[in-house]
Amino acid sequence: MNIEQARFNMIEQQIRPWNVLELDVLELLTVVRREEFVPVAYKSLAFSDTEIPLPGPNGESMLAPKVEARLLQQAAVKKHEQVLEIGAGSGYMAALLCYKARHVTTVEIDPELKALAEKNLAAYGITNVEVMLGNGAQGWDQGASKTYDVIVISGSLSTLPDAFLKQLNVGGRIVAILGEAPVMSAQIITRTSDSNYSTVHLFETNVKPLREAAVHSHFKF
Repeated sequence: MNIEQARFNMIEQQIRPWNVLELDVLELLTVVRREEFVPVAYKSLAFSDTEIPLPGPNGESMLAPKVEARLLQQAAVKKHEQVLEIGAGSGYMAALLCYKARHVTTVEIDPELKALAEKNLAAYGITNVEVMLGNGAQGWDQGASKTYDVIVISGSLSTLPDAFLKQLNVGGRIVAILGEAPVMSAQIITRTSDSNYSTVHLFETNVKPLREAAVHSHFKF
């Protein structure tokens, strides 16, 4: 496989047609080499338009490249900003985010994947990402009431817990995929003031839910 040709094809045939047109985002997709974050058994699929399985018994996977790129573009991270990611996976999204951010905290519930993300990020020489072990599906403040400028949720939630809204600085953004299969909505929620938020629907998709996420009940009592 000609890796650079495959990367070029991924960008031109999958990602640009999905309205990912910002040059800094497209450049990042060549700077951060996706194949370095893909499990060895699936390296041949590194640039394919598909979710890639990750190690472990829980069926976790990397998001498809076009979804990752679109979420990255919508997050519009700036160099001074603090970023929280929920769902570290292989560390790839954190690697993309950290090139645009001051610091990234990424939370992973699976110890094997936490170790994988740390290993991949260290091998890449990345020093402004901290990988934390825990369940971030309901928010992640560890009792310190820390707030963030950008929150990226790398997995779906049926609804967005209020804890995430409270952890967002004014002017900050949450990029999340909300809803239930087969149709979910990628959304960007911006905190416009202490008590107000605005929501923009970006695109429809269908991705695996975060582990241990609360499931919205359709039953009424």
